[in-house]
Amino acid sequence: MDASVGVIGVGTMGSMLMWQLAKAGVSAIGFEQFGIGHDRSAAGGESRIFRTAYFEGPEYVPLLQESYKLWRELEEDTKSNLLTINGGLMIGEESLLGNVMKSVKDFQLEHEVLSADTVMHRYPQHRLSPSEIAVLDKKAGFIRPEVAVVAAVEAAKENGAEIFPYTRVESIHNSGAGVIVRANGRDFKFEKVFVTAGPWTKRFLPQLNDQFSVKRIVMTWYPAKDISLYTVERFPIFARLGKEHDYFGIPVLDGSMVKISRVGYYNEAADPDRLNRDVAPEELEIINSFVKESMPGILPNPTRLGVYMDGYMEDEHAIIGQAPHLDNVYIMGGYSGHGFKMAPVMGKVGLDILIKGKTELPIQHLKLSRHLTAASLE
Repeated sequence: MDASVGVIGVGTMGSMLMWQLAKAGVSAIGFEQFGIGHDRSAAGGESRIFRTAYFEGPEYVPLLQESYKLWRELEEDTKSNLLTINGGLMIGEESLLGNVMKSVKDFQLEHEVLSADTVMHRYPQHRLSPSEIAVLDKKAGFIRPEVAVVAAVEAAKENGAEIFPYTRVESIHNSGAGVIVRANGRDFKFEKVFVTAGPWTKRFLPQLNDQFSVKRIVMTWYPAKDISLYTVERFPIFARLGKEHDYFGIPVLDGSMVKISRVGYYNEAADPDRLNRDVAPEELEIINSFVKESMPGILPNPTRLGVYMDGYMEDEHAIIGQAPHLDNVYIMGGYSGHGFKMAPVMGKVGLDILIKGKTELPIQHLKLSRHLTAASLE
């Protein structure tokens, strides 16, 4: 064996799995087709939101709470500043905030419920309609994704892991004595393999052809009339639900621009190797209109654009489990644009599955088996 475990894709999830494996003393080799900390898929864009009062459902809260602990552990291990907690406003009509309120209630999260007038008085950067409210999530903030991936990989290497950057995996197959991974023309043999390939997941799990798709994500950064109003201390992260489109914002990190973007995808990317990174002016009309109407201190034309992508499941909940066609090969992916905050705990889930065959962490809603019908396995 070249190592006990091979990890295919050392980005958002793969980097954290490598860190967990190496820390546990498990020999591991990671394969990454680009450089470490690249911005070619789901980890690019300078910042990601961390939140616990969760729009997507209260079943995620225990995972997020564990992930928070692991973010702090990774910071300690690497002496890095990765997660900043500065509070988060979850904004929308009360009827749209059901999962946020259920998360708060079920897990007694530290929070405040604010009226529209209170929000605008305390945070004049926002303009709300009278019917909107906000839940201030006291344990929300932002993560630096590229830095986090690099930190996790460096920690893994310090504990004995081996990483092959700029190495494309060509195939995986079972042999009588292990799992063979062919990468850059060379064969590697492992006891087990974990695929964490992000937008390329379907290449390793073609059974998900109808349920998995790659979506193109555009992020936008705007100048402000007074940039001092948008610092970490004065401008909590926000996520805002609308009836047609959702939005999020992160304070200024470079001293010049505020990140305010649409939540979710713009369109499908048929081939992750040929992502369209150009942004047409008409694609910005929705986000620019939101900024003009709802963010009075922001100039409504972005000065920076970034195009990224992620793998989406049709129900927008990730998949974790044993590949149905390959023994001792496991897959996690399809995080549908809201996975980075959970990356450390997903690394722990992967470690549990590889070592113990199961995890005590609550991932029932993420099991791959929910998508694999008898017909798809034929």
